[in-house]
Amino acid sequence: MQQCHLILENGTIAEGTGFGYEKTVYGEVVFNTSMAGYQESLTDPSYRGQILIMSHPVIGNYGVSDRFKESPRVQVTGYAVRELCRNVSPMYGGKPLGEYLLKEKVPGITELDTRSLVIGIREKGVLRGAIAFDEDTDEVLAKVRGMEYPSERNLVAEVSTPEIVRYENEGKRKVALIDCGVKASIVNELRRRFSVVQVPYDTPLSFFRDEELDGVFISNGPGDPAHPGMMSTTVRTIQSIKDDLPIMGICLGNQLLALAFGGSTYKMKFGHRGVNQPVRHNGQVFITSQNHGYAVDMGSLDGTGLIADHINVNDGTVDGMKHTELPIMSVQYHPEARSGPHDTTYLFDEFVTMLEGCR
Repeated sequence: MQQCHLILENGTIAEGTGFGYEKTVYGEVVFNTSMAGYQESLTDPSYRGQILIMSHPVIGNYGVSDRFKESPRVQVTGYAVRELCRNVSPMYGGKPLGEYLLKEKVPGITELDTRSLVIGIREKGVLRGAIAFDEDTDEVLAKVRGMEYPSERNLVAEVSTPEIVRYENEGKRKVALIDCGVKASIVNELRRRFSVVQVPYDTPLSFFRDEELDGVFISNGPGDPAHPGMMSTTVRTIQSIKDDLPIMGICLGNQLLALAFGGSTYKMKFGHRGVNQPVRHNGQVFITSQNHGYAVDMGSLDGTGLIADHINVNDGTVDGMKHTELPIMSVQYHPEARSGPHDTTYLFDEFVTMLEGCR
C-alpha cells in the first residue's frame, strides 16, 4: 500500500493510503450515502468522470462478484473510502475490492476522514479533485483548478452502446431502449416484459420511423442533459417521436424528456446519491434509490404539457413527471433498485399497461 492524497479544488489535501491501481486521476468529487451496493455504484455508468466517496465507514466487506455488476467495467474515475475491508466475507463468494480495482485499472484511497469530506461537499457543493500518487500536491492542485468539468464532455457518448443490440421475447411488445448509459438491471427489467432493441443515444430518427415499435424507453446516464451533444441527438429525436409513441424515462431520461418539451434543467449543489430518498407520489411516500447531479426545473414545466407528479420529500425537487395528454411518464429515481429498495418496480408494469392502452 502506498501513500497518496485526495486533493480538492478548494485547497483541501487529505492524506491516505492508496489501493487498487496506482495512478493519478482527475474528476468531479461526489459522495454516496448507501450502506451497501458499492459494486453496483462502481459499475454504474452514471458515475462516468467522477471520483466517488462512500459515506459508510467500512467498504468491501462482502467483496465483489460478477452478479453485482451494472456494466461490464468500473465506471468511476477514482474511489475514496474511510476503511477498506481486507478480510472479505465468503457469504457471496466475492473477491477483494482492492484486487478488483487493480484489475480494472482504477485507483482508490482509504484511511480518510470521509465524514469531514462529505460535510464539506454538502456545504460547498461538488468540487473538482484528484487522487494523486507520487506527485507534488501543489502541482496537482493547480491542474485540478485548471481542469474542465467532466460534464463539459459528452459523457453519454463514452458509455452508450456503440451498436444496436436486440433481445427477443416472443409474443411481447417491442420497445426501443435509448441507451444513454443504461444499468444492466434496467435492461433486465425491460427484458422480462418486452422484446427490447437497445440503441445508441444518437441513433438516427429514421430508425424509429422504420422499425415497428410499440414504445420507447430512455435510460439513465452521466453528465449534463443539456450538453449540445445531447440536445442535437437524443432530445431532438424525442421531440420528433413524442406524438407517435408511448415513452418512459428514468433518471437522465426524465431530464431529457423535460428538455424535449421545452423545460429546463439545472445542476444541483451536491445531487442525490443513495438508496433512502423519500418520494411523494399519489398520496404515498416511497423510498427510492437515486444517483443524479442535475434536476428538472419545476417552474420550467409550465405550458409544456408535463406535470411533476413525483416530488422529493427532502428538498421538493422534481422526481417524476407525466404528460397530461400523451402516454409519457418518467421518474428521476431508479425503480429497478440494484442497489436499493424495490418499492417502485411496479412502474415497469405501468409502462406495460400504458403500451397496452395504446394498441
